[in-house]
Amino acid sequence: MKGLTVFRSWEFMLAVVLVLELLVLGLINPAFLNIENLLFSTSDFAHVIIAAIGLTLIIMTGGIDISGVSIMGLASIVLGLAFIAGIPIGFAVVIALGVGIAAGALNGAVVANTDVNPLIVTLATLFLYAGVATGLPTLLDILGFQAYGAGGFEAYQYEGITGLPKTFTWIGSGRIGWVPMPLVIALLLAAAATWLMLFTRFGRYLKLIGVSPAVAHFTGVPIKRTLVAVYAMNGFAVAVGGLVLTAYLGSARSDLGSEALLSIITAVVLGGSSIYGGQGSVLGTLLAGFVLGFMRQGLLALGISSDVVPVLIGVLLVGSVALRIGLARLSTARANRAAFAAERMAVEGNGGMP
Repeated sequence: MKGLTVFRSWEFMLAVVLVLELLVLGLINPAFLNIENLLFSTSDFAHVIIAAIGLTLIIMTGGIDISGVSIMGLASIVLGLAFIAGIPIGFAVVIALGVGIAAGALNGAVVANTDVNPLIVTLATLFLYAGVATGLPTLLDILGFQAYGAGGFEAYQYEGITGLPKTFTWIGSGRIGWVPMPLVIALLLAAAATWLMLFTRFGRYLKLIGVSPAVAHFTGVPIKRTLVAVYAMNGFAVAVGGLVLTAYLGSARSDLGSEALLSIITAVVLGGSSIYGGQGSVLGTLLAGFVLGFMRQGLLALGISSDVVPVLIGVLLVGSVALRIGLARLSTARANRAAFAAERMAVEGNGGMP
């Protein structure tokens, strides 16, 4: 029975869809099935998977965070500005990740201590963090800071900061064997998040809060601390995604990753996480990220305009939500029919009316 359950799981369905997708694209363009090319192409969308993993943890609580794409840009530009200010690249990375954690924790603190819907909170911080990222060079000039070996920071406000050292860009362009570093980082984060959700008390807290905050409260779950922590973890994840993308492109920009929001949300929902909370799968998110990423790569390779791809992703998002709702209703209907049949058999066995 456990084997049958695995084959009926949403993750298994996604794995089948992924294989079929690759086979179809490979039939159209045989070069697409080259393993080395497939692995290399994951560098184009690894940041989406990384950010989606962090969002999966938040979705488990019944919340949402749409400010992640702004935190990506904020972490990227903080890294670049710190580097041109003369700070060693290792410390610049630490500062950028710290900014991401702080931004996520601020989201969590507001969500945990107010009755404002998380969507509204993070919509506000989406614009807040994007504005901070854009205006940070000017602010540094006003405060009197100087770029290393140059004048003011304002020259970098709308232009990417290049010249990043190879010790940093290696995480975006390097490989371990055939496996590119962005994919390695995504897989490591996925493994860590899976362990957190399945084998720790914190993971159980996330599910309890998503199922029922009231029950979680009465069972002693520290709801506020847990929410602040999970939003901070998401801030860390999206900051990592922003730095990986920065290293891959070789340029730090304040608007980096701004187009990834729809893909991130789609990966989480398509991966099987319930928008109502209490249910989520990091493995599902990972597989959905591959489905979306390879679909985008395949469509672009076939000459389909990049303007069409977001439309198809939007259709896929709507379709996945509709399918999940349909499957849930079908499961409920089957359970009701089974309960009715069992009740009827019990009545008949006691000599009652059929």
